[in-house]
Amino acid sequence: MRRKNGRGCCGVNVTGLFWKNYRNLRQGTMIPCEDVNVIFGENAQGKTNLLEAVWVFTGGRSFRGAKDENLIAFGEDHAKASLSFFAENRAQESELLLRAAKPGAPVRRSYTLNGIAQKSPSGMVGKFCACVFAPVHLSLVEAGPAERRKFLDGAICQAKPGAAQTLARYRRALEQRNALLKEIARRPYLENTLEEWDEALAPLGGAVIRDRLFYLSQLQPAAEEFYFGISSGREKLSVAYECSFPEPEEPSDDPAAYAKDFLSALQQNRRADLAAGFTTCGPHRDDFSLCINGLSARTFGSQGQKRSAALALKLGEAAVLRSNLGEKPVVLFDDVMSELDRSRQDYLFNRMKGWQIFITCCEPAAVLRLSGGKTFCMRDGVLSEQ
Repeated sequence: MRRKNGRGCCGVNVTGLFWKNYRNLRQGTMIPCEDVNVIFGENAQGKTNLLEAVWVFTGGRSFRGAKDENLIAFGEDHAKASLSFFAENRAQESELLLRAAKPGAPVRRSYTLNGIAQKSPSGMVGKFCACVFAPVHLSLVEAGPAERRKFLDGAICQAKPGAAQTLARYRRALEQRNALLKEIARRPYLENTLEEWDEALAPLGGAVIRDRLFYLSQLQPAAEEFYFGISSGREKLSVAYECSFPEPEEPSDDPAAYAKDFLSALQQNRRADLAAGFTTCGPHRDDFSLCINGLSARTFGSQGQKRSAALALKLGEAAVLRSNLGEKPVVLFDDVMSELDRSRQDYLFNRMKGWQIFITCCEPAAVLRLSGGKTFCMRDGVLSEQ
């Protein structure tokens, strides 16, 4: 029987966090509640570092793109943290140590889970699940297609670990085909070998597209529902996949259907590929659109609308993860309140029932709108419960 927390909802919950020498967080402990936990304080005090310390227990890299050596406090030779959490129907404990094997060597992350050493950080994947929103995720709306593809593929690999292998094989085959296209410019007789690379690339690309379309079919309604709530029902978000070649008119669970159309597109675009020196169509060129009330969010959205759209995507990712795992992941919101009006802030503070949430913000006044949960003040790397 899966445990239900006090709100009658099933989910992953952090019950305690301890740290020592993690960035500017010298030593401390946090005991959060199961609802909303707000960490407030001025800039550069350590609020984001705290969320990052929770996030790294997912086994992933820093959501800020930092190297592991940057996670250790200046002047120290190691950092460590421990996380107590409830998941998979039981209380669990994980410990993290960041240390170089010898001076000058690369810093390594080593984990233990319930007292058992993990062979690599990937051993934590799927054990403690969380979703994070940080200002960098505004690129999901504002940047080009590469950022949206990265988000989509990353979310799929978390929900379906086997997809990572297919994606890696596709990228290797794509690199080899692109290298061949460049080589043909010098040695034209090699063009005869393109066909075999087309036939190798097409089924892998078909599988990648099928996985994306299936995932998007789950993400789309969840993201649209979250956006509707964030905007208090005033605006509607729509999400749609944009394939770089004509795909089957009817969606299919069979990757061969997409592979067939991809192979046809590769053959039709061969002259263009040879002229360009790279593969001009395929999942590596695809995108998905975000529209608010029928207009492009990237082109016409206000900053508040763009932030709301990015938030809705990340919350949709959390909802899909919940559907696949049977548990709600922990939600981390870093500096989410800026550029959101009061009604949108109120949704995150008070209307996301059933989720354990960690929110950082700068303005103490924002905390006054919190109807429940816990508040913490961060100052010079020291956390105190209010």
